[in-house]
Amino acid sequence: MKENKEDTTMEYISLNNGVKMPILGYGVYQVTKEECERCVLDALKVGYRAIDTAQSYFNEEEVGNAIQKSGIPREEIFLTTKVWVEHYGYEEAKKSVLESMKKLKTDYLDLVLLHQPFSDTYGAYHALEDLYDEGKIRAIGISNFYVDRMVDFASFNRIKPIGKSGGNPHLQSAERD
Repeated sequence: MKENKEDTTMEYISLNNGVKMPILGYGVYQVTKEECERCVLDALKVGYRAIDTAQSYFNEEEVGNAIQKSGIPREEIFLTTKVWVEHYGYEEAKKSVLESMKKLKTDYLDLVLLHQPFSDTYGAYHALEDLYDEGKIRAIGISNFYVDRMVDFASFNRIKPIGKSGGNPHLQSAERD
């Protein structure tokens, strides 16, 4: 594939706290450990500047390796990860985010989401709020939550969450999206 540096211009949107996020990102769900580093390097090479991973994808370390090897300054890459339900609760969530940062080889994350609406979501979200206050996370939110739970989170948490819902053309739900 021919690389064209002029074609790497990316459009951005502003999140609810003013943080800028690329409108197009590369997700590594179901990308194997063996392929992940190469795939992320290729994505960055052709102009992607947002990478989406998760603790439950088991490839955060490979994403971190690719970002490090890319030569692109970290501040030019928007990095998202998600806390998996087995790490919910305040202490466990905080510990797991710090572990994700080590695997991703970064001292901050651009966006951290709670991956699913199960278990102690409030305890986990309060941990994200504290990490946000400490400057370790630039934006926080929730993923795969139904609308009623999103409204609940927006009403009863100190920091309003970013809401990410699934985008699958074969699995649509008017209530969820």
